[in-house]
Amino acid sequence: MKSSRRSFLKISGALAALAALPSSVKAFYKDVKNFIIPPKHTTPISITVNKKTYKVTADTRTTLLDLLREQLHLTGAKKGCDHGQCGACTVHIKGKHVLSCLTLAAQAAGKEVTTIEGLAEGDKLHPMQKAFIECDGFQCGYCTPGQIMSAVACVNEGHTKSVAAIKEFMSGNLCRCGAYNGIVESIQKVAAL
Repeated sequence: MKSSRRSFLKISGALAALAALPSSVKAFYKDVKNFIIPPKHTTPISITVNKKTYKVTADTRTTLLDLLREQLHLTGAKKGCDHGQCGACTVHIKGKHVLSCLTLAAQAAGKEVTTIEGLAEGDKLHPMQKAFIECDGFQCGYCTPGQIMSAVACVNEGHTKSVAAIKEFMSGNLCRCGAYNGIVESIQKVAAL
């Protein structure tokens, strides 16, 4: 926008008119705004992630995925579809797999959360991580953290009796590259340990 003396005078006049509005009009505008856009409500949350306890304050509408990625800077869980359809955000809460994009952070308060970053023990990879490498269970890698977290749950929850059972359990995790055969092979390898 090209600035000119005329546009400066117009903008200045509009701002002066807004400042001169009666307080009742401003209060009405604030009420309408709060009705359309509810104000933020924050809550303190104590959460244990990968055996480390964090005390944070978050909007009550914050998802676990957003808390992990944006406040705790744990970016292993990926934001794929953000609608619970791709499984890229899978983490464990108290050993059970959950979609962190559909879980409110407040729901995980006081519970043990494990992300892909907490699966390995130091430099020692989790057996499932090793199996994914050995069986070529990942290609582009974007879905891999969620796939591995679901694969660990698949073994721990006893859904490895057949290839069909594994595929059914893993059906909530999508891989656009087509690494499904390697993923199934990885799960079978770890289940046989």
